[in-house]
Amino acid sequence: MKVLRRISLIAIGLLVFVSQGFAQTGGKETKVMIRAIARDAKVLGEHVGGARITVRDVSTGKILAEGMQKAGTGDTDLIMKKPRVRGATVYGTPDASGFLATLTLDKPTVVELTAEGPMGSPQATQRASTTMLLVPGQDVLGEGILLELHGFIVKTLAPATDSQAKIGSPFEVKATVTMMCGCPIEPGGIWDANKIHVVARLVSEGKVEMEVPLEYAGVVNTFKGNVPVSNPGQMELQVLAMDADNSNFGLTSQNLTIVP
Repeated sequence: MKVLRRISLIAIGLLVFVSQGFAQTGGKETKVMIRAIARDAKVLGEHVGGARITVRDVSTGKILAEGMQKAGTGDTDLIMKKPRVRGATVYGTPDASGFLATLTLDKPTVVELTAEGPMGSPQATQRASTTMLLVPGQDVLGEGILLELHGFIVKTLAPATDSQAKIGSPFEVKATVTMMCGCPIEPGGIWDANKIHVVARLVSEGKVEMEVPLEYAGVVNTFKGNVPVSNPGQMELQVLAMDADNSNFGLTSQNLTIVP
């Protein structure tokens, strides 16, 4: 009986030890705020379809969290106008979009954070990522981790896709150009149309046959111009927006048939 009692006590002790061990290594909840922002502009929000955020364990490749950021674009004055002071809140305002990842970590872990967007404009979608070490229980909130996406959203309004143009008759090209956050572009504005070079190009077999500058059309985000045609055949019509000073570029393209 004494032997059986001793064995029982040992077994109970082992169970307690094992339970404590699992409790110590079961992982801690760790929260990380991640925001996709536009180069020289604001936060990507629902107006442009938001951004897809992914958190991946670098060592295993396992996805630890993923989701969409969809809300507002943040405070224009704080982001674009006011001087910035170290430690001040710029992007982490109540209306600013972001994705709050909730992870369970049992050890310091190197993760890759990736943002892809704007999801509402596939032709303009870009991706940015960074790696960092996260520590269990050490939340990263407030401004969070900022992932910057470069480019413009460019959309052709005219001509329609797969249209025809006739030799000797210039056709109108009209397109919209916006920042990646959907922020407005106009002459003299925060995002100045006069500083963005927009062109329409006819491309055949990789060769640029014609390039014409597009001018501001008098409507926010809109540019237009007339493109002459001299050679028949299948062409690719491109609209290209460029702001090299701020490392932003955007492109859209469609098919166009030139007929005699």
